[in-house]
Amino acid sequence: MKEKKINILKPYQNPHLIEMGIDEAGRGCLFGSLFVASVILPNHFQQLIEENNIMIRDSKKMSKKRRIESQAFIKEHALAYTIQEINSYEIDQENILKCTLNGMHQVVFKSKIKPDKILVDGNKFNPYYDEENNQIHHECVIGGDNSYLSIACASILAKTAKDEYIKKCVQEFPDLEKYDLVNNSGYGTKKHIEAIQKYGISDFHRKTFGICNGIMKKKDKKTEKEVLEFHKDDLDKIIQNCSIFKT
Repeated sequence: MKEKKINILKPYQNPHLIEMGIDEAGRGCLFGSLFVASVILPNHFQQLIEENNIMIRDSKKMSKKRRIESQAFIKEHALAYTIQEINSYEIDQENILKCTLNGMHQVVFKSKIKPDKILVDGNKFNPYYDEENNQIHHECVIGGDNSYLSIACASILAKTAKDEYIKKCVQEFPDLEKYDLVNNSGYGTKKHIEAIQKYGISDFHRKTFGICNGIMKKKDKKTEKEVLEFHKDDLDKIIQNCSIFKT
């Protein structure tokens, strides 16, 4: 018999309100885009995951296989969900906090259902006003992806979107494999940092982050096979090619 997965997260704060959960993936990465997701769930979602033996929890505590399984289930059964991508160029231009907060507002704005209340993972969120200038009540929940189903679902959608983006980047530009991105998901692991020290950074790296900050490409020490070298005029096109939202 298949082992039943246990979900101990709260399904909602108030069953009489339309609650939206928001979370992000990729804030601390050295490479690539940030992803923010929002999810609005039906009140009987807890029953659905129990009946279908689906795991919903903080995405960081799930295997890749479980995340993909849960992602499909969330997209099928959520009343509404939205995923917003903010690329590395925008992050370097604005800063990660501003991009995160703007991304959170974007997923509220783009949602096909207007929420009565917003539950945000973490401790920062700028007040949101709808088209009629009415403020939508929000609450920041530290460790929210371990507390509420809607935030955990947003965490899963953001994380799987980021993983899909990383995979697509490496497929599109095989030279990125030297950074071990599929395994480190853009974070500053030992192998990733060693590759940056050896080869420099690509145009997808966040140039204002950590070891990437201040690293200059030394063309006289590089060959075409050793490093990705793109003309700056083509950067927007390259970013669009790797976007999971490419049309």
